[in-house]
Amino acid sequence: MNRRKQFIAWLFEKSQKVYTNLFKHHEAWGISKNDLLQYPEASLGKHLGLFLDKNKFELIAKVERHDAYHVLTGFGIQAQDEIALQYLCFGNGKRSPYLFAVLIIGTILLPDYLNYYYKSYSIGKNANAFYHFDFKKLLNVSLTDLQFTIFSKSHISKLN
Repeated sequence: MNRRKQFIAWLFEKSQKVYTNLFKHHEAWGISKNDLLQYPEASLGKHLGLFLDKNKFELIAKVERHDAYHVLTGFGIQAQDEIALQYLCFGNGKRSPYLFAVLIIGTILLPDYLNYYYKSYSIGKNANAFYHFDFKKLLNVSLTDLQFTIFSKSHISKLN
């Protein structure tokens, strides 16, 4: 990983605690990765648990929906993917100080991915709004059904 990507990964790691403490005032889901792995095979919950397990993560309290975005969109966890995911969310209507910081800093530090960011923004812009969903209430819903509700068929093929 190059130094710019390492720096972005470090920024993500350090900023998430500050951001969740200062800006996130809602309740955490109170669900573990093992709980998620017990959900039905096709469900968002099961896929979220598998995503966490594959990447050796646990849900981060109060920002659980971020990992749900990864599962819903198929975006990876590399620095450029995290930035592209924020572009998709921006295109979908999400606005937050953290999102704007990621867009600005990420674009400046990794401009080589501008095409990827623009495509991601376009997918979010053309999707049905999902950034505001309460994903905890959707954990039993089929991931595929959820994707087809949000994205067009052509965009789903680009996501997976």
